[in-house]
Amino acid sequence: MDPSDPSDPSDPSDLVELRTMYVFSPAEGETWGLAFDGFGSHLLTRDPDEFLRLDEGRTGPVRGASLHFGITCDDEVLEGFAVLMPEGVAIKDCTARAAADFVAWLRDAVVPQDKTITFNTEWGIEGQIPDSPVPEGTRPRLVASFLAHLETLGLG
Repeated sequence: MDPSDPSDPSDPSDLVELRTMYVFSPAEGETWGLAFDGFGSHLLTRDPDEFLRLDEGRTGPVRGASLHFGITCDDEVLEGFAVLMPEGVAIKDCTARAAADFVAWLRDAVVPQDKTITFNTEWGIEGQIPDSPVPEGTRPRLVASFLAHLETLGLG
């Protein structure tokens, strides 16, 4: 990282604005019992104006069926997708703050209370970094956990 480069994300305030895809999934060996209709129902209960689109897996980068959706987090509309195999939900091009808002909703509305949520980022997956458990607690604690993940990738 070059400190003289204005695009260098090593300043913690820059990490807060850094955008990547966050991937949330059950802990290894667990399942949430995720189903497209249930996930879509929770999403539309949250906001009836959000979009949903089922992709049967014949096109695009996601193999197998996936449910693409829009969701408003941290006052911006984001896109994501849910898949059943392997089970999980991803939110694309978002900040740590938006990811914290999303996973708080996911925990409260979708994932059974006795199940663990793990997370990774697109960069973590590419770097073969193992998934980490999403901590219990407040939005600031979630944001701190996501920023710490970014720092372990050498981005801070």
